[in-house]
Amino acid sequence: MRIDLLIHSAAQLVTCAGPVGPKRGPAMCDLGIIEDGAIAIGDGVIVALGSSDELRRTYDARRAIDAAGKLVCPGFVDPHTHLVYAGDRVAEWEMKLCGANYLDILTAGGGILSTMRATREAPPEQLVAQAHRRLDALTRRGVTTCEIKTGYGLSVAAELKMLRVIAALAQTHACDVLPTLLAAHAVPPEFASNPDGYIDLIVDEIIPKAAAWFQSITHHQSPMFVDVFCEKGAFDVDQSRRVLMAGKQFGLLPKIHADQFNALGGVPMALELGAVSCDHLDVTMAEDRARLARSNAIAVLLPAVNFHLGSTHFADARALIDAGCAVALATDHNPGSAPCLSPTIVMAIACRYQKLTPAEALNAFTINAAHALAIGDRVGSLEADKQADVLIVGAPDYRHLAYQFGVNLVEMVIKRGEIV
Repeated sequence: MRIDLLIHSAAQLVTCAGPVGPKRGPAMCDLGIIEDGAIAIGDGVIVALGSSDELRRTYDARRAIDAAGKLVCPGFVDPHTHLVYAGDRVAEWEMKLCGANYLDILTAGGGILSTMRATREAPPEQLVAQAHRRLDALTRRGVTTCEIKTGYGLSVAAELKMLRVIAALAQTHACDVLPTLLAAHAVPPEFASNPDGYIDLIVDEIIPKAAAWFQSITHHQSPMFVDVFCEKGAFDVDQSRRVLMAGKQFGLLPKIHADQFNALGGVPMALELGAVSCDHLDVTMAEDRARLARSNAIAVLLPAVNFHLGSTHFADARALIDAGCAVALATDHNPGSAPCLSPTIVMAIACRYQKLTPAEALNAFTINAAHALAIGDRVGSLEADKQADVLIVGAPDYRHLAYQFGVNLVEMVIKRGEIV
């Protein structure tokens, strides 16, 4: 049989395959490894996987890649990023190093609102160019599917501008890009004395216009999400519920930033609304871990944030997995709390500080991350008929991905069967 590409002789072909759905409990340690493995690709999808001897006898490939001594695994899926923004917060970071607290930084004009000001002022072409470079950096490090949030516009015009930038990235970049509307990221200064008025604006104008925009540019092969930052100083549970319910009414799938600093009740509220994922979860209580485990939602952990902020407190990944939650990892790339563009650094942190095993960390950044974007049926694992998003890694064993840090081991990125 004639195919486009055959990758063979891999020291380990890590499939991350398993039963339908995300991996939980002991299954998070199962990577579906095929030693001396091979993968056959045609028309952008996976045709077959198996031993190198078997596939080399069966398929006639237009191109063959010898992966001897190397790891072959699924492309990484980054299910939580804020890649579109202008400016940086490096001065704010230095202030933190020198002992400044959050209020000091706000007084000096820092925080999310400083990025909002820069992003509102930036022309769309500048935002596209800067975000494209960030997405390039993620892709070089193995990311083949990426979620990108709005949330630095905080007005009707600026949030829609950010969505158009995200769409431009999706149209021009090899990486698959999925949009999330995070207009409820912070209260903009014009609504400082009336946060409920800003919620009214989100519900009555931003969400309907964003949903109409999405319907006009897509045939719904991929979803769009609505998100909210449920936290002290941002939005309370009732405000968050209004945002997520309004998004659902317009076909946007709900997500939530919850329990980063305070457990306000955002997790059970979001689960009641059918949240696809609950993200951060640094202070999530046992009863809410149990609720997450009983739900279909993915627990998305963001350890680069804690690392960047110099915190020694991380989400209790071990307790979440042991409770039966489906855990995913993400970079949460943003200019304020996680200027990180390396999935493997995130895996390294998660293994060392959150006690994930290397296998759990890899499943968390592939198949479970894909389910955090409601596309686990298409990407996130190497299985027949799935999209051929494949990495060739310059190491013989998957554990090197989290064991080594500060180095990019990804040697080749293949997206939909094409070398990027």
